[in-house]
Amino acid sequence: MKLFGTDGVRGKAGEKLDAMMAMRLAMAAGIYFRKNSITNKILVGKDTRKSGYMIETAIVAGLTAVGYNVIQIGPMPTPAVAFLTEDMRCDAGIMISASHNPFYDNGIKFFDGFGNKLSVEVEKAIEDIYFNDEIINQNQKTGLEIGQSKRIDDVIGRYIVHIKNSFPNKLTLKGLRVVLDVANGAVYKVAPTVFSELGAETIVLNDTPNGGNINSNCGALHPENLAKEVKHLRADIGFAFDGDADRLVVVDEDGKVIDGDALLGVLASYLNENKMLAKKEIVATVMSNAALDDYLSKHGINLLRSNVGDKFVLEMMKENGANFGGEQSGHIVFSDFAKTGDGLVSALQVSACLLAKKKKASEIFGCIKPYPQKLLNLKIVEKKPLEEIKGLKELESELKKQGIRTLFRYSGTENVIRLLLEGKDENLVSKKMSEVEKFFTKALNE
Repeated sequence: MKLFGTDGVRGKAGEKLDAMMAMRLAMAAGIYFRKNSITNKILVGKDTRKSGYMIETAIVAGLTAVGYNVIQIGPMPTPAVAFLTEDMRCDAGIMISASHNPFYDNGIKFFDGFGNKLSVEVEKAIEDIYFNDEIINQNQKTGLEIGQSKRIDDVIGRYIVHIKNSFPNKLTLKGLRVVLDVANGAVYKVAPTVFSELGAETIVLNDTPNGGNINSNCGALHPENLAKEVKHLRADIGFAFDGDADRLVVVDEDGKVIDGDALLGVLASYLNENKMLAKKEIVATVMSNAALDDYLSKHGINLLRSNVGDKFVLEMMKENGANFGGEQSGHIVFSDFAKTGDGLVSALQVSACLLAKKKKASEIFGCIKPYPQKLLNLKIVEKKPLEEIKGLKELESELKKQGIRTLFRYSGTENVIRLLLEGKDENLVSKKMSEVEKFFTKALNE
């Protein structure tokens, strides 16, 4: 597709993603959602980027132009927009955010009336409308049929109550010292409020957004700063969010960043112990370490692997009836409590696990040690279908016999193939990566 990527539409604000594009995209989305409209309302939220003002105004213009009424809720986490779209009975929800990208980028994410991310087929349908002048022109309204917008500033309370309800009633955060790095992003108000109201001693970092400092040397992209503060303040645990708060990075009491697969594994076993894990099964991506497989199998839990992207994790969870999954990058999905990855829900579940086990974070999450991995991005001339590369199946089979897991995939935007090897013997993995590099160089560059 020309507009939609793996998570909505994203680009440099004012260039690829300018006001005209945002307005027309909103028109196209409005025309599509009107087919099954129930309430004629669409919810619009955003993170703290300065360009959010421009894009929000353009989206409101586009939606009202095709007859939709718009509810603007201001800076809110992406999962909050997903929740509130359904809770407020809207036909759809729109989040303006480029997630963990720098402030000069922005993006537009869509949710259906149930707070779910759109399928590829729906995105394709919206994109087809976007490029059809006749449909766009035919659907613009006049007179009293033009929509209207209103801003509601107090919906934050609904989301806070919802988030607090995900935390076990029998537990309290009283006595827990927590450091939160809110990345000057969308969760800068919500996260401190939730943790404080649940009783934690809360220290907050990077909670003064100015439109240009979101994700800047802070948050999930830079957990080393949080790590220093956790150790310095002798805190029990630290949580770092990204700009739109759908992702979480955790730091233990020693200032060590906890591996994403360790988070998934321990949380899965915690849910299982408390009879909260559906079907004794979770979903992770093809990028997750084999150490996660081994840990889960010891606890009688099956691991399913999806393509990279939280959207694909969610799809596989729905297909298989799983209620927990995520990516090693920190997108963690508790579908009993959230429609998408929710960093705040994840932080509360980690806290609950910590309190229930009555152990330090380093003891709990240090039990999963990732196996050595080698990742190489190899520039190539031709993206030949992998199944047509002579000798590749034999190569993969031979590596598997030697205890090495492989993942070979092309970049979606560059002439690059991403090569991943993983095994228990680091020296063997390094040696085999040299052989794999030579194989693909010959196969795709000659």
